[in-house]
Amino acid sequence: MQHQTTTDGRSLSRVFHAIDSLTSRAGVSAAVFLAVIVALVAIAIAGFSSNLQYEFTTFAAAITLVMVFVIQHTQNRQVLALQIKLDELLRALPEADNRFVHVEGGSDDELEELETRHVEHHAALREHNDA
Repeated sequence: MQHQTTTDGRSLSRVFHAIDSLTSRAGVSAAVFLAVIVALVAIAIAGFSSNLQYEFTTFAAAITLVMVFVIQHTQNRQVLALQIKLDELLRALPEADNRFVHVEGGSDDELEELETRHVEHHAALREHNDA
């Protein structure tokens, strides 16, 4: 059963990436813009019927909701891939501070402490270079 869920998840992920790839193209944006203008003109010609406005609003809200989740999924996946690459670079550098590997999983206090150390380190480097 677990294998089926994982396979379904990967298939859904591929679908989300295909939707994201398609909808991020300029031509698709132009087509959607044109379709919205045509729909609004059609609603205006029909006399701004409440029923047509309601249907248009419902359809637009549904598409927006789906796209929020598609974009969130693809961005999370891209951020994860980037984080893995950065972690690998940190591990490859002997002088790198290994506490920064997987820092995104740390507590807020750990993140604040590392940020403070990082800022102080760069301030000290600037002072050293200015001297």
